[in-house]
Amino acid sequence: MSSSLPTIREIDKKDNAPLAAAIRAVFVELFDSRGVSKCGTAFEDPHLDHLFEEYDKPKAVYFVIEKEGSILGGAGIKKLDNYEGNVCELQKMYFLPEARGLGLGAQMIRLCLEKAREFGFEQCYLETMPFMEDAQKLYKKFGFEYIDHPMGGTGHYSCPVWMLRKL
Repeated sequence: MSSSLPTIREIDKKDNAPLAAAIRAVFVELFDSRGVSKCGTAFEDPHLDHLFEEYDKPKAVYFVIEKEGSILGGAGIKKLDNYEGNVCELQKMYFLPEARGLGLGAQMIRLCLEKAREFGFEQCYLETMPFMEDAQKLYKKFGFEYIDHPMGGTGHYSCPVWMLRKL
């Protein structure tokens, strides 16, 4: 067993397929074990297989977690789709089991929020699932607060937990 630590870096085009596979594996693990449908979630996003291209735009960035050449997850920030205000969205923050419990979630949120401020966004929005309680605790530690309605039009109609943070 190796003792090397995972690294966080910006996404590269070669990460598209392994990142999509990692995100889908997390969905299968977390959703299927609870009998929760993946419909209306990031699992179905048409751009999931092309995240490098999706974030290769102004005011957008996606970070991946890599260990010994394997992609273990990631998180990104970009303008909230279908919304007129100066709001970004923390997106697609999913980690394989071997990347959990190492403080990487906090590092990713910190990096994404720093970039959001650099990009000039005023608020950061996110959507999640009710059973993702550990993630919600982490979001709350970083100043996210629950709101009672979705913002924008992300297409994630099955994610009924919405949170917002002022930057």
